[in-house]
Amino acid sequence: MNSEKQFKRKLLPACMALATLTVFSVQAYAAEEEAVTEVTVTGSRIVSSSFTQPTPTTSMTVEDIQKSAQPNVFTAIAQLPSLQGSASTQAMTYSTSSGLQGLSSFGLRGLGTIRTLTLLDGQRVVGANVTGVTDVSQFPQLLIKSVDVVTGGASASYGSDAVGGVVNFITDKRFEGVKGNIQAGQSTYADNEGVLGQIAWGGNFMDDRLHIQLSGEHGKEDGIPPGDFGLEGPGGRDWYTGAEFASRQLSETTDGKPQRYLIDRAQNNQYAKYGLITGGPLKGIAFGENGEPYQFQYGKNCIANLCEGGDLSGLNSGGKSLASAIERTVGYARIGFDLDENNEIYATINKARVASVNYPILGAAKNANLTMKCDNPYLPASIKAACAANNITQFQYGTVNAQIEPRQNVHPVREQERFVVGADGKFNAFGTEWSYDTYYQYGRNVTDLKVHDIMLNNRYNAAIDAIQGPNGTIVCRNPAAQASGCVPMNIFGNVAPSAASYAYVFPENGPHQHSPQMQNVASFNISGEPFSSWAGPIAVAAGLEYRKEEYIVTGDPYGNGNRPESPNNAQYPADPVLTNPIGNHWFAGNYHWAKGEFDVKEAYLEANLPVIDSDTMGEANINMAIRGTDYSTAGNVDTWKLGATWKTPVSGLRFRAVTSKDVRAPNLSELFAAEVVINNTVNYKGTNITVQQRTVGNPDLRVEDARNQEFGIVLAQPDWAPGLNLSIDYFDIKVDDVIGTIGAQQEVDLCVDAGNQDMCKAMLLTSTVPNTNYVRLQPFNLASWHTKGYDIEASYRMTIGDGTLTLRALGTHNISFMVDSGLPNTIPTDSAGVNIGSTPDWKVMAVQSWDTDKWGVSLTEHWVSDGVYSNEVIECQTNCPVATVTHPTANVNHMDGTLRFDLGANYKFTDNLTGYAKIDNLLNKDPAVSPGTGTVANPMIYDLIGRMYRVGLRFQF
Repeated sequence: MNSEKQFKRKLLPACMALATLTVFSVQAYAAEEEAVTEVTVTGSRIVSSSFTQPTPTTSMTVEDIQKSAQPNVFTAIAQLPSLQGSASTQAMTYSTSSGLQGLSSFGLRGLGTIRTLTLLDGQRVVGANVTGVTDVSQFPQLLIKSVDVVTGGASASYGSDAVGGVVNFITDKRFEGVKGNIQAGQSTYADNEGVLGQIAWGGNFMDDRLHIQLSGEHGKEDGIPPGDFGLEGPGGRDWYTGAEFASRQLSETTDGKPQRYLIDRAQNNQYAKYGLITGGPLKGIAFGENGEPYQFQYGKNCIANLCEGGDLSGLNSGGKSLASAIERTVGYARIGFDLDENNEIYATINKARVASVNYPILGAAKNANLTMKCDNPYLPASIKAACAANNITQFQYGTVNAQIEPRQNVHPVREQERFVVGADGKFNAFGTEWSYDTYYQYGRNVTDLKVHDIMLNNRYNAAIDAIQGPNGTIVCRNPAAQASGCVPMNIFGNVAPSAASYAYVFPENGPHQHSPQMQNVASFNISGEPFSSWAGPIAVAAGLEYRKEEYIVTGDPYGNGNRPESPNNAQYPADPVLTNPIGNHWFAGNYHWAKGEFDVKEAYLEANLPVIDSDTMGEANINMAIRGTDYSTAGNVDTWKLGATWKTPVSGLRFRAVTSKDVRAPNLSELFAAEVVINNTVNYKGTNITVQQRTVGNPDLRVEDARNQEFGIVLAQPDWAPGLNLSIDYFDIKVDDVIGTIGAQQEVDLCVDAGNQDMCKAMLLTSTVPNTNYVRLQPFNLASWHTKGYDIEASYRMTIGDGTLTLRALGTHNISFMVDSGLPNTIPTDSAGVNIGSTPDWKVMAVQSWDTDKWGVSLTEHWVSDGVYSNEVIECQTNCPVATVTHPTANVNHMDGTLRFDLGANYKFTDNLTGYAKIDNLLNKDPAVSPGTGTVANPMIYDLIGRMYRVGLRFQF
């Protein structure tokens, strides 16, 4: 049995990736074999007629994108196996405060979106979030000609953030005519309805010297709103089981039983749907319709705060959006003028607005943290009598506040404006021809994030603490709250709050964050072949770049505090109940003021040296690049790349290898995040000390330092199989000084036990002045990541009768992904194959396509291997070892993978009009549940939407 499992997990995926040959795209290898005069390589800055790149690159053409039939080109690209950990409309839907909702950003190798550089025509794009990541939804999508994904470090060629690789969108700069696309879609659950309209025009004027391209698009997807309380999944999806992990204390695991138990239908016993008394002699009394008391059903097999079954009516973990609603409007214009046949000047304008909506939580859970008084007039008489009989005046109480409607909803709106002026072309100097490109870009992205129907905690606490007032009225106990408009609220049972009470606790103007982010870039690049060696021309490229990034974040006065940058106003008036000078009054979404900027100066040199060119030895090239960078914040840093390719004498057989040093500089949020202060307690040399916990950015952060090594074998259209392409590439990426934030006690331990001076400088623990000791929580360069694996790609194309059969398969196998936190008393953990994360053991995509002049059909398979919840967990049922912090035990440590199919077809009605249809997730494959992750299933790996239908028309004249 074990050998069979090992075969399925290790060997079967490799066989599948090699044998299930499929398509997606252009014949990249075929293009290399054809006679071409000039090639621009995405993985390099060199423009050369002979250069063959050492860095693996996957290409998708406009035809591939069209076959995918997605409303957002991001979704089509993110399906590639090497893209792991991308953020989409299905990600972060459970979040209120992150600002990442509705964002479409790529992640390569599971290294995170902030370590993947996304470019438009080789140029940087202003970030759409304080982390600096771009939103692909804001790109002009109908004019995209191809997309190149460089799966390797490219910092020496393209600069910071290219640790995992580069995704480069290439537009059609010579498009002529008119083309458009109209699409509509809906899921099998009658939700996620969507419409898309796109149109583009291009023309040449003034004897073909003036080139103009215009495009516009509008798309809308309604998303998937949350389910209801209990086990009703979103949209009626029946795979939601309310699964959670219940954990015992480590000290309890000497009995041979697991520490963690995976429980379906898990009931939190700290609250009920409409309220539960959680402690004291009245424990177990819950409140139902019209406030009627009843005995709460706790269920069975209770561990800590979770029980199996029982009264599940208050279960709210399914009450999150599965996909954010999103509405995109994008306009783009490019005008170019040929100064002569070799030189062009141009300008582009990109304007985009992307608005999204998500519902991050159902109700507002208070986990047994409310203290209710027995004289509350909303209490039923029987409970008041029980208080008196038991000689108590108050009790602990928990509720999910299910009686409160409408539900909390978050509305991020991102508006981008981007302007580029530039020139490119050729000139002759020193006896050779040179190519150049230069541009200046100004980009601005403004994010407005508003939250509606969310409570102010202090007002809620004041409103639920009611007493009997004069003349039979009920009033708030706090006189200051009374004077400022407090209206009492009944939270005992299913009793809807009055309009006045709701307006007091849930004001019309909720949390609001306004964040403009600006980027200025000036760049100049030149390449040519000034020398020749015994094996051919030596190609070189060089360039200079200047970039400035800046941002400002402002928050409302209730979240940020009544400060000069966020004063009380008519929308957020002063309130004596809201007393915290640093804000934090909202249930969630407490946005704080911040401001920061940095600039970067860079210069690079790259060279391609042919070293072999003979019939007996084949052809070989060496590629070298070095870049010097000066960050105004992180200082000077050098990056480099050394690669080689060898086209052997054996027909179609090539080898390639590359090693590089790459960097990611700390982003604006990590450097300049606003300070947030709360009280905390830490243990310092055996004594508990009350401290101010100050969470803030760290302007002293260093760059993350990565080493990237890849080696590949390519078989490209050998004589004996001219339609066949195969490749396998091994990768090994190690990132040191990874930036992350740790807890207050961990910082203290690192200072005291490890003598870490960065930590010691971030705290004061020996002050004799009251209330002045503090621990400053900042991002630090502590951790290291190390990932290994390989990519497999195979394609085959042949003509049969009047049609063409194209097969292609792409697969990525993560051998390991080791994470060392850098903290004492911890061990490195391996996240490869952990299916609640972003790096599954195997991710494979395969496409089979049949195309004729009139019609075409394609079948796509997406496969993710089975995985685990944690590689450090010991799975056992009985005779379990004693659990430890580093190696807990669990009754279940298996997560199912997924195999889903997409079916597409197109039919050409005329030469100018094509209809198409697509069914994603044809068999409606359910995702595996992901307990303990904040969401019901993991969108990084699984499809949460289910079967999705799309139809559309494309036209071109």
